[in-house]
Amino acid sequence: TIEEFRFLLNYRFDSESPMALVLVGQSELWEDKLRLKRYDAVRQRIDINCVLPHLDRAETEKYIQSHLAYAGIIDRELFSRRAIDDIFRLSCGIPRLINRICEKSLMYGCQQNLRIIDDQDVVYVSEHEMLKGGESS
Repeated sequence: TIEEFRFLLNYRFDSESPMALVLVGQSELWEDKLRLKRYDAVRQRIDINCVLPHLDRAETEKYIQSHLAYAGIIDRELFSRRAIDDIFRLSCGIPRLINRICEKSLMYGCQQNLRIIDDQDVVYVSEHEMLKGGESS
């Protein structure tokens, strides 16, 4: 729990902490949990808080291409430019949503034997396929 982190961070040797804790997650952790009065002691031990901004259109395309390259897709276009435009528009540049839209679009494209995912496919997926399994899957 969050309170246990406070105990771990309390130990200091020669006025230096032997431990650094990096918390990574959605902003709800900071906005909801750590603003509670009972977590004042934990919040006081946070030295740096960094919020990453949403990706812009160019960053979204690079983000998608880097994931495809990591999967071994380097010399083949899987998403049309207009598809990437719609992925950016629908995701607002939020990486978690970019991942979800791309994953659902690729699964749809595979089911339909598509060689390239275009903007119509992305819109279809966002309107139909993304309703399955709830927003958090």
